[in-house]
Amino acid sequence: MTTRSSRNTARDTVRADARRNRERLLAAARAVFAEHGIDAPMATVARRAGVGVATLYRHFPTREALVRGAFARQMETCGRALGDALAADDPWTGLTHLVETVCALQREERGFPAAFLDAFPETREEHARSREQAERDLTVLVRRAQASGALRPDFHPSDLVVALVAHCGLVAALPDDPRASRRLVAYLLQSFRAAPPTAPLPPPSGLTLRGLPLTPEGGGSRTPRRS
Repeated sequence: MTTRSSRNTARDTVRADARRNRERLLAAARAVFAEHGIDAPMATVARRAGVGVATLYRHFPTREALVRGAFARQMETCGRALGDALAADDPWTGLTHLVETVCALQREERGFPAAFLDAFPETREEHARSREQAERDLTVLVRRAQASGALRPDFHPSDLVVALVAHCGLVAALPDDPRASRRLVAYLLQSFRAAPPTAPLPPPSGLTLRGLPLTPEGGGSRTPRRS
């Protein structure tokens, strides 16, 4: 009995250590991806987590698996937002909620925009099916919003991707300016509407032409100057 108990305790300790290592790796991945992009070396993530590269690969055998793990919560939130949008009585309200949710996630987690847009090559069949279903659901939502008369008739589902790419670029250039993000999202949503907007825009950003976050030839970015 004592031997069996000791073995159980040892297994529990190993499992607890594995869980802690996994959580450290996920936190480190989010931090590294935010600083260096999702193409940052896997070894950099391991060093940030304080574990060996072999430990990283035991938990996440591919970069795709690491990126999915790091941003699983955000992707689940996007999936729920799309489901809620489809279930909404008013399709325009649903579409608005979806756009605002995804853009808020892009704004709050600096590594997430790139992950959302292009870090999911869907090499596995089940993930490919998930993306295809999401694209079908989005098309249904767009058609419903157009049928309701709220969404402009020439809107195409790909326009939403363009909008998210634009917002992704803004967030990357101005990670500390949430007002610019909210105002751009409001502009985009108003441009989607079939009828003229009635609600005022959020407060403007303090960004000026002198403070454009241009990237010098040698790398790095200039801190935006505000009025």
